[in-house]
Amino acid sequence: MKRLWTPAWIARHVAMVVLVVGFLGLGWWQVTRAAEGNSLSFGYAIEWPVFAGFVVFVWWRELRHALRASREERATPAPPAAAGSEPAVAAPAVRRPVRVSRVPAGPAGGADDGELAAYNRYLSWLNANPGAKPGDYPG
Repeated sequence: MKRLWTPAWIARHVAMVVLVVGFLGLGWWQVTRAAEGNSLSFGYAIEWPVFAGFVVFVWWRELRHALRASREERATPAPPAAAGSEPAVAAPAVRRPVRVSRVPAGPAGGADDGELAAYNRYLSWLNANPGAKPGDYPG
């Protein structure tokens, strides 16, 4: 629980209380305006308490996350370092994908597809002539 009384967490607690009280106050203000005949204020009277609930939800989730992280740190003991050895470098959490060269699959039965070959010739012509329009293709 000491982790929740750091200056950063005290600021979070204060911000949560200020926001919730402010949002609920704005909700009550909208209720009084709605009672005076402003029909649009009925929607806002519902909206402000929802905002307050969202602030409490985010605060609670962050609180649980911080407590869970401190519990996990206590549960996993650090490996003892050997004297004179360099500290071990931790593996990155996200690794880069491995590039694998793929051989294009040939057509079934080993026969060339005439339409595919014509389309590939068309694409290579378009690549060789970047300013040309598709209608300029001579083939």
